[in-house]
Amino acid sequence: MSQKILIFDTTLRDGEQVPGCQLNTEEKLQVAEQLELLGVDIIEAGFPISSPGDFRSVEAIAKLVKNATVCGLTRAKKEDIDAAAAALKHAKYPRIHTGIGSSDTHIKYKFNSTREEILERGVWAVKYAKSFVEDVEFFAEDAGRADLVFLAQLTEAVIDAGATVVNLPDTTGYLLPQQMFQRINYLFENVPNIHKAVISMHNHNDLGLATANTIAGIQAGARQVEVTINGIGERAGNTSLEEVAMILNTHKDLGYHTDINSKHLYPFSQFVSNLMGMPVQANKAIVGANAFAHSSGIHQDGFLKHTQNYEIMSPEDVGVPSSAIVLTSRSGRAALRHRLQLLGFEFEKPDLDKLYTRFLLMADARKQLNDEDLKELVG
Repeated sequence: MSQKILIFDTTLRDGEQVPGCQLNTEEKLQVAEQLELLGVDIIEAGFPISSPGDFRSVEAIAKLVKNATVCGLTRAKKEDIDAAAAALKHAKYPRIHTGIGSSDTHIKYKFNSTREEILERGVWAVKYAKSFVEDVEFFAEDAGRADLVFLAQLTEAVIDAGATVVNLPDTTGYLLPQQMFQRINYLFENVPNIHKAVISMHNHNDLGLATANTIAGIQAGARQVEVTINGIGERAGNTSLEEVAMILNTHKDLGYHTDINSKHLYPFSQFVSNLMGMPVQANKAIVGANAFAHSSGIHQDGFLKHTQNYEIMSPEDVGVPSSAIVLTSRSGRAALRHRLQLLGFEFEKPDLDKLYTRFLLMADARKQLNDEDLKELVG
């Protein structure tokens, strides 16, 4: 039986922290509406204590969303938790996401504290949040660099305190996938009550390993992933929602699935990109402009013979209208013939060879040829 992986989308919280990507309440409501259509399980709507505007946005999203859990972030502080509880009071499925740093670096230099005090504060925060909502998620910030024995103690304590989800973030994007697997596996072997909570992955992409680390965490036992559309977020960004969803969809042998409607991925990616003014890099996996584009002659010939020679998923599966054959000076005769046929032109091999010679000269000069260029070439 395939096991479901819960999709916790933090585009509206961690994603919106990118400089220049801030959204107003109306824009956030539009994104939340699209997230429900996409099929995410949890929407992290914001950080209510951070500003009056963010409080109003979380409150409005809590009223709007009908199917997904709506989550508000807090620090392990009374005023933060009070604000989140107030903002979420109209949510059908509310969740408070509270926590504190867990690595010795954070404990010493961020909190000027001790492991014992951090553990006490974490337990207190969970219990206090639990007095408002049943669903409480605890984050152990910088878990990727935390002492494993202490991390196990902290995880056990917050679950005993009532945490329904424990989030173990690689906040700095430091870990390698094998290390992530080993750390999560260690916790499953050394935290006696770990099966009473869902273990969650929240990985950053500082070394380009966020998605790989998230998959490693799933394989070790995590059943929730914290992601953003297009991988946007602090610094180098977060784990990409579309990458995780399509990895699990493509590798069905792994035995996991999500409720994401993948046909909405590309349209939603474009929607968020335009709304935030954050371009998607052309070679971005799944949703980039070149993700289903072929320009090399060898690739084009193989693709035209059988799409699966060079595509492991269908563009239509992620909402991209079709693959693209891009004509450059690296393109071959097969691609040229294909594009000419689409325009209604048929040539025998000797004539096509002569045309191809002229095509290469034009492509060298113009770099990329469109249909009008081809008509000029034939003319």
